[in-house]
Formats: sequence, structure tokens, C-alpha cells
Amino acid sequence: MEQIWQYLIIIIVLVIIAVAIVKSKQKDFKLEANKLVEYLGGKDNIIKYETNRSRFIVELKDTKKVNKEGIQKIGAQGIVEIDNQLKIILGEQAQKIEKFIDALK
Repeated sequence: MEQIWQYLIIIIVLVIIAVAIVKSKQKDFKLEANKLVEYLGGKDNIIKYETNRSRFIVELKDTKKVNKEGIQKIGAQGIVEIDNQLKIILGEQAQKIEKFIDALK
């Protein structure tokens, strides 16, 4: 009977740790999404945006305001600039970023 209680306590502790990890990753995502908007020159610099699978495609007023190094530091796997448009390869985060920016506008 004593072993059952020990296993139960271990399971409860593991569940608490798992919940804490999930919560911390959600906070990190919001921070990273805010940084991405900042690195794109702020929300006022963004004309329009969309996602295409793993790519976040954004049209900007002024591409000179973009901090490409910062974007790469937060996890972009690649950036392609064509005129005033950036195609940023973000992987699975691309669609989450689009929803986050929708909430900002």
C-alpha cells in the first residue's frame, strides 16, 4: 500500500512539471511573436500578411526597418526579400504568428 502512495505522488509531481513546461512555452511564444512584430518594424509597418504552410509572408511599408538578424535569432530558418515583401520560413509557428498578429490589429 505504501508503494502505491509513492507512485501516486511521483505521478502527481510529473503532471505538475509537465503543466509548468507547457505554460512556460506559451509565454515564450507570445514573447517571440512580439519580438517578430518589433523586428518587422512594428505593427504599423505591416501592410498585409499571410501564411503558406511553414512560411509567413508579409508585405511591409519599409523593408529598411526590418531586423533580419533578430528574426533569425528567434527561429526563422530562412528569409527571402522581394521588393517590399518578406517570406520568412518559420516552420510550424507560422500559422500561430498569423493568429497572434490578427489579435494585434
